[in-house]
Amino acid sequence: MHPARLPLVAALLLAAVVHVFAADAIAPTAKIELFNGKDTVGWVVFPEATSKDTWSIKDGLLVCSGKPNGFLRTEKSYKQYRFTVEWRFTKAGNTGVIVHMTPPDAVWPKSIECQGMHERQGDFYFWNGATVKDGTEIKNKKTGEVRGYRIGRPGESAEKPVGEWNTFTCVCDKNGVTIIVNGKEVNKAAGANLSEGFIGLQVEGAAFEVKRCTLEPL
Repeated sequence: MHPARLPLVAALLLAAVVHVFAADAIAPTAKIELFNGKDTVGWVVFPEATSKDTWSIKDGLLVCSGKPNGFLRTEKSYKQYRFTVEWRFTKAGNTGVIVHMTPPDAVWPKSIECQGMHERQGDFYFWNGATVKDGTEIKNKKTGEVRGYRIGRPGESAEKPVGEWNTFTCVCDKNGVTIIVNGKEVNKAAGANLSEGFIGLQVEGAAFEVKRCTLEPL
């Protein structure tokens, strides 16, 4: 094959993968516990080579070391759902729930990040081709290119102190996402160009523990 045609072939293959991926998105019809308290069956680690150093199970909890940057995502793609994670920081830092993750895996993929950073839980970030109505542009400082969009949490934090358990919920309804922290709605985005995909727990420098990951129908 002529080298000049390789980028076109790669683009066509990626388009085929994304098409199949989208067709397989599941709308849950019953409550599902995605973390079984024993292992990470049903999840994919990225980067895969770091899985043993990043994620472990201790006393029924999913434990994240915080390094290197990446994520643990569901094997299956979902749409029209309510996802709740019960987690706590062991030291203040940064993480998040990533929804509507689109192949290929990367840091960061085309997706919507529901920010989990300490004291900023409830912000939104739209990465790598994800767009949203009324988002603030995030630009590359060197090139000036748009890296994504941000919608900051408009009100006060509903997060508990470091070391205490937080209940963090993402409600994904068509092209809208709502973030609820400890029972309080803290932010809402509408008009996104994504409405389905993998669900991920973000690794971005902070050690944290997870008690439950629950998926429910709307």
